[in-house]
Amino acid sequence: MKTIKRIAQIGIVGISLLSSQVFAADPIKIGVAVGLSGANSVVAPGVVQSSELAVSEINANGGILGRQVELEIVDDASGAVGAQQAFNTLILRKNVDAVIAMETSAARNAALPVVSRGQVPYIYTSFYEGKSCNKWMYVNGWVPEQQVQPVVDYLSENEGAKTYFLVGNDYSFGRGMLGFTKDYIEKIGGEVIGEEYLPIDSSNWTSIISRIRSVKPDALISATAGGAPNVSLIKQLQSSGIPVHYGNLAIDEGTARTLGDDATGMYMSASYLTSIDSPENEAFKKALKAKFGDEMKTPNELSVPQYEAFYLYKAAVEKVGSTDSSEVIEALDDVSYTGPRGFIQMNKSRHTPITMRLAQVQDDGSISILETFAKVEPNDQCPQY
Repeated sequence: MKTIKRIAQIGIVGISLLSSQVFAADPIKIGVAVGLSGANSVVAPGVVQSSELAVSEINANGGILGRQVELEIVDDASGAVGAQQAFNTLILRKNVDAVIAMETSAARNAALPVVSRGQVPYIYTSFYEGKSCNKWMYVNGWVPEQQVQPVVDYLSENEGAKTYFLVGNDYSFGRGMLGFTKDYIEKIGGEVIGEEYLPIDSSNWTSIISRIRSVKPDALISATAGGAPNVSLIKQLQSSGIPVHYGNLAIDEGTARTLGDDATGMYMSASYLTSIDSPENEAFKKALKAKFGDEMKTPNELSVPQYEAFYLYKAAVEKVGSTDSSEVIEALDDVSYTGPRGFIQMNKSRHTPITMRLAQVQDDGSISILETFAKVEPNDQCPQY
């Protein structure tokens, strides 16, 4: 009876006000699907840390639209089956407002039907083979058009490479990256004299390395899954003693550093390196160190786009004043964020122009930037959007 009297005293306007206050207190839930197990387990801890840092910073500064952000992290096992389960959990059971995720291409492809069914914004933060398009997805990592040319041009012009051997994992990323690389090598007058692929869950590169030894290429270029397969290939290649110039299209700085002498001399092309000299990068590294201390993972090409994506999502929500999925999706190509990598705006067919850095791993494990290429265009990845 008291409740009825209280409602009568408040009136319709008061009820609406109280309801809006209750809903404003509800957290905004952002899902992170990442390979805590499987091929990506090497790089996943850094991605989790960058997600946690972004959320803690956003919440400390008032959240998004006055609402705190709640992180939901689920293991996608680095593959298709795990990704379907992870996205079902996040979207259909936990009802997240958005998904921000670094994943293998196999995981991403398997997750997209769930994203479409649930109609939630999905920011894909991994570098990948390009041309994956979906109404609900935006991408802030690099694609082959941005990453391959610096490596091949340097090997050709500075190391005199004319013949190339290509090695990858047998799934969409490896095939897509090396298909683009082969076309580019042949376009500039080079020759691909070998091309081999290994299943993503395999780790024995012996037969492929034997073939590399037999054909004696001037340069080797690899595109494996970003974690465990990368490590096993590099270690076995180094143990073989084959003298070949090596460009890696899937290595991140954190993994390169953990490899020690095995990675010395390797070329890489990246949108993020810890040596980027900018106030934003220095502030990011300082905050990461303050939060995680000795447990801090080296920020890298996979963890930094993850961090930046939270701020891109925040900007889109604040632009439209709502977490409504259809409104946020429309806003994501209008907003931008200047972070550790520089200025990022996903306005080129759901992708972003990115400043790329060609680098080489040095004897002491440091990463030396050889050349910088400003605002490299992704070209028409998804012209339908």
